Amino acid sequence: MKAIRRFTVRTVLPEQLQPLHELALNLRWSWHPETRDLFRSVDPEVWAATGEDPVRLLGEVPAARLAALAADRRFLRRLGDLADDLRDYLAGPRWYQAQEGGGTPLPAAVAYFSPEYGIAAALPQYSGGLGILAGDHLKAASDLGVPIIGVGLFYRHGYFRQSLDRDGWQQERYPLLDPDELAVSLLREADGTPCRVDLALPGGRTLAAHIWKAQVGRVPLLLLDSDTEENSPAERDVTDRLYGGGSEHRLLQEMLLGIGGVRAVRAYCRLTGHPAPEVFHTNEGHAGFLGVERIRELVAAGTAETDTAGADGAGPDFAAALESVRAGTLFTTHTPVPAGIDRFDRELVARHFSGDAALPGVPVEPVLALGAETWPGGDPKLFNMAAMGLRLAQRANGVSTLHGEVSRAMFNGLWPGFDPAEVPITSVTNGVHAATWIDPAVVRLGAAEIGADRAEDAMTNGDAKRWTGLERIGNTEIWDLRRSLRAQLVDEARRRLRTSWRQRGAGEAELGWVSSVLDPDVLTIGFARRVPSYKRLTLMLRDQARLRSLLLHPTRPVQIVVAGKAHPADDGGKRLIQQMVAFADDPAVRHRIVFLPDYDMAMAQHLYPGCDVWLNNPLRPLEACGTSGMKAALNGCLNLSVLDGWWDEWYDGQNGWAIPTADDAGGVLDPESSEAERRDDIEAAALYDLIEEQVAARFYDRGADGLPHRWIAMVRHTLVTLGPKVLAGRMVREYVERLYAPAALAQRELAAGSGEGARELAAWKAKVREAWPAVRVEHVEADCPAEAQELGSSLALRVQVALGALSPGDVEVQVVSGRVDETDGISDAGLLALKPVGGPDLDGRTRYEGSLELSRTGPFGYTVRVLPSHPRLASPAEPGLVALPAESAGMDAGLLR
Repeated sequence: MKAIRRFTVRTVLPEQLQPLHELALNLRWSWHPETRDLFRSVDPEVWAATGEDPVRLLGEVPAARLAALAADRRFLRRLGDLADDLRDYLAGPRWYQAQEGGGTPLPAAVAYFSPEYGIAAALPQYSGGLGILAGDHLKAASDLGVPIIGVGLFYRHGYFRQSLDRDGWQQERYPLLDPDELAVSLLREADGTPCRVDLALPGGRTLAAHIWKAQVGRVPLLLLDSDTEENSPAERDVTDRLYGGGSEHRLLQEMLLGIGGVRAVRAYCRLTGHPAPEVFHTNEGHAGFLGVERIRELVAAGTAETDTAGADGAGPDFAAALESVRAGTLFTTHTPVPAGIDRFDRELVARHFSGDAALPGVPVEPVLALGAETWPGGDPKLFNMAAMGLRLAQRANGVSTLHGEVSRAMFNGLWPGFDPAEVPITSVTNGVHAATWIDPAVVRLGAAEIGADRAEDAMTNGDAKRWTGLERIGNTEIWDLRRSLRAQLVDEARRRLRTSWRQRGAGEAELGWVSSVLDPDVLTIGFARRVPSYKRLTLMLRDQARLRSLLLHPTRPVQIVVAGKAHPADDGGKRLIQQMVAFADDPAVRHRIVFLPDYDMAMAQHLYPGCDVWLNNPLRPLEACGTSGMKAALNGCLNLSVLDGWWDEWYDGQNGWAIPTADDAGGVLDPESSEAERRDDIEAAALYDLIEEQVAARFYDRGADGLPHRWIAMVRHTLVTLGPKVLAGRMVREYVERLYAPAALAQRELAAGSGEGARELAAWKAKVREAWPAVRVEHVEADCPAEAQELGSSLALRVQVALGALSPGDVEVQVVSGRVDETDGISDAGLLALKPVGGPDLDGRTRYEGSLELSRTGPFGYTVRVLPSHPRLASPAEPGLVALPAESAGMDAGLLR
């Protein structure tokens, strides 16, 4: 029989143990070893049985045990000390507070929106790297004292749990999550009723959501839940599962995340007194509608009254509000391919933003214009969430240096007339939260050398100086640690493999071989990630005979631990898993290669420390960052990777190995194309050669003392040099200094005087857009007596520019110069601003002059352009307008050879 209603009966803790609730409901326990040790000591067996979840532990530990602990003075002292430590952590000043008042205006608060969060395995609201990154961002912000409010959705079924059938085909199940059994609490109004946000839907329907709060150290994480009695069954299911459902289902999720998320932030600040965010950070395009809701707020507040016409049919209120919203918004893109972007039918979006579903004061046409694919090759019938995110954000970034380059090229169509290098998308390379991902044994080894306080500080701040001293750790200590971690992984892999085979239908009598799977003294390679085709899970299987020879080498064997989930709708990914499982099931090699199902944070925390080498072989440049290799590096694991994402940036030849790619350009290939097939063969062969001739050879190259000294030197170098770089603390500091602080300053400037700055900027942009068709570069002259010029000489340039209704103060006239190729394309460009000389002539043209220094030899060229100029633009490319010279017989060639 099935229960007609489900609820949780909570344990009543003795008064002396009440601080356990306080510790359990703050997710800092997930990265604080001392707190975890305390919960483990409550009841080690129940702790393990509940998946190391303090909330479930306190619900299942026997009453007799709680009574005994309430009388245990030693336990109570530990409990009191840890409760005091948490309170000090929450209240004391940290890095951010030390920066305030230092001259750079910092935001009073930042709202961070993401569709998923990987905080801890006990709160399964994540599917992969995007969520883990978001979780690490919040944790690092907490450690640094950055006043962030996280915003997401509460998925009642989370992401799926993975198992395999007898044939190795992925099976999915979605356990129901009971919030009463999780480290969350319901946000309530002052009268005790649940706080609620509502969204109007077509047909007079309403989507209501309650707000669960998870406390991530100092950071509140607000999770919106549509499974409420106020909703009809269809609306209750909006937050049923992560990345589930059809197009309209996903649109409703993203509307709830963006629009409902802003309303949840407002409610939280109203109820708690938390400072209102000045900066809104959207982690990928899923939350892009937050900008539309903020425009509605400003229009409703009447802060944008002007007679200036807005763009795309929008009224003046919308135009000014848009500028204010853009100033305080940051958009982070994580995808390197257009296929990874959410796109909705334009008519579907129109239906949800018009009629009785319209946002008051926000016409549907300008909303649709925000997501329009206006570039060549774009689909006018689709609404592009990334395009909206970029149009609603004055600042944007990719998540590695290479990904920034890829993003600028991918979104170049939004800035026609500009080269990709000038597209206003910067990059902040991702980082990982050290305290979450470093094994405690690694921390203890470092602390023994540099001290516990300094080790903790090093993991938090990302300052390379704090890592100084780790190079003194001895070879024996490093090697003993590495073997211990490898042995832990072997035990964990055997346990998980046995469970998997039982789920596949094997009896205990069939599984005797599992106890000899893997070897704590064999070189161990790890590969674990999501399983889209571009990540190439099965690249290692291209030549199975060659792989077998590596696994079974008589003196230099290799063993491989593999894990990963395919999206439930991705049968291609499931087939890749099935191929991997079929190979790993072979009795001849199954002691050397295993596939472990249900890859999650709990598994990852064993995998990263226990592997000697972390393998990553995506199709370059389709890996935006790839933070799993960072987590491995923090534990002394060496990377073996294609030069993609972060590895392209920080590989130095001594911290691992670079897998050669089959093409020099590293262009984007369709993973299913015949060219990609050829490339896979070439790169797989290179991978086998690297493992055999370099990786395994170095691992098994032992000195007279039995230690692999050259290998250990690479481990030490990895820890000392990569450690401070890969930290989420370094990443969050970059966000604060390079993006949050400038965004807060820009937002304040536009909001001053009841929005006068926003109205002025909107009016100026409207004026420039209207006048721009008349802006022309009409004539360029240069003192160029000879075709060949000498290095160090200068060209005197005179340019005639027609400005139409604009004045010289509205534009900047630039000379763009640099090396030229066979097609006269300019690279390594330098910019020179020309100065206006006198007023307009009789033909209305303004003359600009300047001197161009010839600072390099070889083919050299220049051109002239006109850009809009305003002190409140974050980038000259921001308006997307540029005027270039027209081809005419009267114009100098502008090319020097």
